[in-house]
Amino acid sequence: MEKRTAGWRSYAIYGCALALCQPLAACGSAETPAASTNDKVAAQATAAIPADAPLVIAFGDSLYAGYQLGPKEGLAPQLQAALAADSVVARVQNAGVSGDTTAAGRQRLTYVLDNAKVKPALVLLGLGGNDMLRGIGPDQTRANLDAMLAELKKREIPVLLTGMMAAPNLGSDYAKKFNPIYSELAAKYDASFYPFILDNVVTDKTLMLGDNLHPNAKGVTVVAEALAPLVEQALPDAG
Repeated sequence: MEKRTAGWRSYAIYGCALALCQPLAACGSAETPAASTNDKVAAQATAAIPADAPLVIAFGDSLYAGYQLGPKEGLAPQLQAALAADSVVARVQNAGVSGDTTAAGRQRLTYVLDNAKVKPALVLLGLGGNDMLRGIGPDQTRANLDAMLAELKKREIPVLLTGMMAAPNLGSDYAKKFNPIYSELAAKYDASFYPFILDNVVTDKTLMLGDNLHPNAKGVTVVAEALAPLVEQALPDAG
């Protein structure tokens, strides 16, 4: 993951945006998604998927949910399209909820899994950004993520964990406790790991919405294309 270090060094841009938006205490928790179009992505994402295709559940917050994007521009449809472009057929289900903390995700995880039509072949897990915005203690964030990973392990469902980073304005003490959570839990549960969900996106304003917190459709494309190879590695008999 050495190539990801450039995005981490430039994280100060994201930190400034977080500092401005921190009083909101949530990523997109109260806004209705606005209409947006991306015909190419929409065409790819609506390609027919067989009923018996492996199920991938994208379980996260607004960064997964497609905040302010069109129905085919969020992470789930774009990841499904990226996989299809690599001749990997899978159904990617959006289970992202804007504003979710790790505590909220922990509460709803079993419901999502119990109500899936089939056992997921993979779960993408991406929560913690809203914990940081709310100033929730990193110990709580760790405990909630740990519990979700334990539940997925108990069910023998592979996981791809996508990480978040503490904004610089929160101070070094917070960062020292928050930032290692994801890599350490990924190692503990032998999960696939993508260190920073907005790597190579947050530092490019052309890939971000005006709030500088959420990716636009093109930004989501970058994220989806970066995640696709890890998803393909995790899926049994991919391709």
